[in-house]
Amino acid sequence: MPHIWIVEDDEDIREIVLYALRTANFETMGFESGDGFFSVFENKDVLPPDLIILDIMLPGSDSGLAILKRIRQNPNYQALPVMMLTAKGSEHDKVKGLDLGADDYLTKPFGVMELISRIKALLRRSTFTPNKSQEYAYESIKINHTQRIVTNDSDTVTLTFKEYELLHYLLVNKGIVLSRDKILEAVWGYDYEGESRTLDMHIKRLRQKLGMAGEHIKTVRNVGYKLGE
Repeated sequence: MPHIWIVEDDEDIREIVLYALRTANFETMGFESGDGFFSVFENKDVLPPDLIILDIMLPGSDSGLAILKRIRQNPNYQALPVMMLTAKGSEHDKVKGLDLGADDYLTKPFGVMELISRIKALLRRSTFTPNKSQEYAYESIKINHTQRIVTNDSDTVTLTFKEYELLHYLLVNKGIVLSRDKILEAVWGYDYEGESRTLDMHIKRLRQKLGMAGEHIKTVRNVGYKLGE
């Protein structure tokens, strides 16, 4: 049974989400601050969660973005799915969260059913294990999909969960022009209309992490992206 943790200082929202998660058969744990979260998360005797929900606006020095950054700095949790909760209209916070490695975000107020749907979509992709060894490559970029290892010129490239899924999808379809909607549906798993900024930020980070090889990810104006010629 997947374990999902939420860091949210609003007790009413936190309790509603916890109740909804338990009703959907998830194991849950809630925290009102970053201090409480890390006291458990960094305890070696406690198994880490399968997914974390972070409110961006939190009291104290540890905002949701600060917590996310601290999580991603640990190589063991680069691929741990993280969903951000943001206030309506806080576009800057959304972009910042994606830039730091968030896999998804949901704007308040949100529907419980949408939250559960997005969580399940993230978990389906994070727990997927192929039945046989699958390797994909283009020029210096290589993926071992069984082990979820990415290398560039034999150097290991550390990617977040969504960055990996995006690169894998581009590699599987190398040389094919993929529309933005098609990529969003395939990688994010649901209707992401109006949220194409998410894709742009992930493409930007992928290019940065791949260095010179990032130039193989081409922008096709007014359509989407493709990897390779």
